[in-house]
Amino acid sequence: MYQKVGKVAYKADLSNIQKLDEHLKNPHRTFKTIHVAGTNGKGSTSHMIASILQEAGYKVGLYTSPHLKDFRERIRINGKAVSKQFVRGFVHRNWNFFETNSLSFFEMTVGMAFDYFAKKQVDIAVIEVGLGGRLDSTNIITPEVSVITNIGFDHTAYLGDTLPLIAAEKAGIIKKDIPVVIGELQEETIPIFRHLASERNAPMTVAETSTSETYKSDLLGNYQEKNCKTAIAATYQLANRGFKINNTHIKNGLSNVLKNTNLQGRWQVLQQKPKIICDTAHNKEGLSLVLNQLRKENYQTLHIVLGIVKDKNLSDILPLFPKSATYYFCSPKIPRALDTKTLHKEAKKSGLTGSIYESVPDAFHNAKDKAKSEDVVFVGGSTFVVAEVI
Repeated sequence: MYQKVGKVAYKADLSNIQKLDEHLKNPHRTFKTIHVAGTNGKGSTSHMIASILQEAGYKVGLYTSPHLKDFRERIRINGKAVSKQFVRGFVHRNWNFFETNSLSFFEMTVGMAFDYFAKKQVDIAVIEVGLGGRLDSTNIITPEVSVITNIGFDHTAYLGDTLPLIAAEKAGIIKKDIPVVIGELQEETIPIFRHLASERNAPMTVAETSTSETYKSDLLGNYQEKNCKTAIAATYQLANRGFKINNTHIKNGLSNVLKNTNLQGRWQVLQQKPKIICDTAHNKEGLSLVLNQLRKENYQTLHIVLGIVKDKNLSDILPLFPKSATYYFCSPKIPRALDTKTLHKEAKKSGLTGSIYESVPDAFHNAKDKAKSEDVVFVGGSTFVVAEVI
């Protein structure tokens, strides 16, 4: 699985998912969709859009990745995870096809989501891209609206090592005559989007400059303001295409994301005194936003439980972290994790000091034990570290 082992499990090819979709009798053609790509914020934005649509009375499918605790988090309808029975049945019915065609974990899961949404007759499904866009398994859909939240340096081994190259891969979800919402106005990438949108006759909106509304979300963290604007712009495009969505639905949807969709791991406060916060941000752009927010917290001592995966550029990430914090270095329980000794050694070069722990739970419990009531404990660096803690 890509999320566990990395590059060897990644397939940049749509032929397998097209075969599976045909085998399943093209389930994605039976319901409407919204497609969401981007480096950061695509998960939060997907959940926000789903919540707004739920408030508007629609039966909403939501496909996201990766999961934190339970595989079934990836496939939900109106916030409720797919049943264990459906997952077992789907795998049992299609196992011979999976093996014969050497399908990847992600391809199987996308097929499962589409099959589930079709069988449950959702009105619309919000589909989050797994990685990139152009060659992602989700990119067989023709959505009502395409959404690209932003572009940053992540997964450069697959998507390119410049922002324009990465933008071109993400822009692969822009379809002919289908409106596209770009979340942020970025000087290096906006020409790519404008060119491709024009080439495909796709009306383009930049949420950052076109959306003036400032509804509050129950997703904490100042960085969610950009995602709110993107979600609002996307739902406006849906309203233009006949969906019955008004400002009350938008306001209620944004203020009830957690209740409606059960999202976890985004500036999630686990307890007070000491205050414990976790966040799944794991690349330069995402961590910059989260760590800026962390600096605004009031505390006597900051404790950071930190683990990172191997394919991250440590020279970009580690200097972002505050030198004044006490660190608890650990490795999540996946083969793709960066070993703790290497992390400790590299962190030291950036002036980050702390101790090595055998596991994420061990690091977390030590941080909790040492933190006083007026301290803050932050857990992050990787989705998988957060998953083990929550």
